Amino acid sequence: ERPEENGHQSKRLKRDADEEGAEDQNKKLPKRKIVLLMAYSGKGYHGMQRNVGSSQFKTIEDDLVSALVQSGCIPENHGEDMKKMSFQRCARTDKGVSAAGQIVSLKVRLIDDILEKINNHLPSHIRILGLKRVTGGFNSKNKCDARTYSYMLPTFAFAHKDHDVQEEVYRLDKGTLERVNKLLACYKGTHNFHNFTSQKGPRDPSAKRYIMEMYCGEPFVRENMEFAVIKVKGQSFMMHQIRKMIGLVIAIVKGYAAESIMERSWGEEKVDVPKAPGLGLVLERVHFEKYNRRFGNDGLHEPLEWTEEEEKIAVFKEQYIYPTIINTEREEKSMVNWLNTLSIHDFNSSAVGIQANNKNSK
Repeated sequence: ERPEENGHQSKRLKRDADEEGAEDQNKKLPKRKIVLLMAYSGKGYHGMQRNVGSSQFKTIEDDLVSALVQSGCIPENHGEDMKKMSFQRCARTDKGVSAAGQIVSLKVRLIDDILEKINNHLPSHIRILGLKRVTGGFNSKNKCDARTYSYMLPTFAFAHKDHDVQEEVYRLDKGTLERVNKLLACYKGTHNFHNFTSQKGPRDPSAKRYIMEMYCGEPFVRENMEFAVIKVKGQSFMMHQIRKMIGLVIAIVKGYAAESIMERSWGEEKVDVPKAPGLGLVLERVHFEKYNRRFGNDGLHEPLEWTEEEEKIAVFKEQYIYPTIINTEREEKSMVNWLNTLSIHDFNSSAVGIQANNKNSK
């Protein structure tokens, strides 16, 4: 071999040896329970939660676990069996849904420059923004006492169905915004949300959910189109619940359904509740108020609050989440297409009414 090739070869061998040495060092590190603060744009993913053995539906956790293994935080077999690292996510965000403040808890080796190393193996639209040590028995799903979501939508969604609306030109007036907020406030408190998800019967106790606040903020214009953001904070949410809560308010404001449908939807009868598109939904933050009171100031653990990371979260939203929502809305017209389906829904008849009609016709 020529000397320079030989030189290259010895450099490569040295690099391999260094990497093996680092891996051996990592193996000696004790495992510690931590939480990671994550932000991601969910477009193109089938939600957060990994489906082990199903490679055709890519999830956020597939990319996360791969980065954890490649950075040396967890052994490879922990990636295949996530129980081995006591992995738990705070919220299983649905297909296409983004997050600005998702929290996962897991056991890792606390390697040097851990955040930088994990992020180096992640695509730019998934970032780990913070890390904190937590108690050994901590479980991000069980210890979370509330979750805040936002839903960004073009304001023409609230235009009355009888008005011919130009999407780009429409601007939300004060009176309509007040009406939207009056309806959203009706959700506050504990209600039976069995009509706002699938797979739950009216007498299923787990269909009762507690909502702390829900409101729509002031509209703003992006790329000539006006948008608004709805915020909702609740103890926990069922699959599609928030999208259906928003879908029903839109149906009422547009004039497809009477306001009385809200009260009816919490009763036992089956009510046809439309589900707004997933595109605008973002998991904003998760709350650990009880845990913080108990362990946040015990001298060993930090409270699970992310004031220092707020700026990074805001930058990520501006860079990856909002542009994705705005551009996808403009290109795919998900809200426009969905609004066109509202007239198909039957907001007046209930399951009971349909049965009575069937009997009469017989």
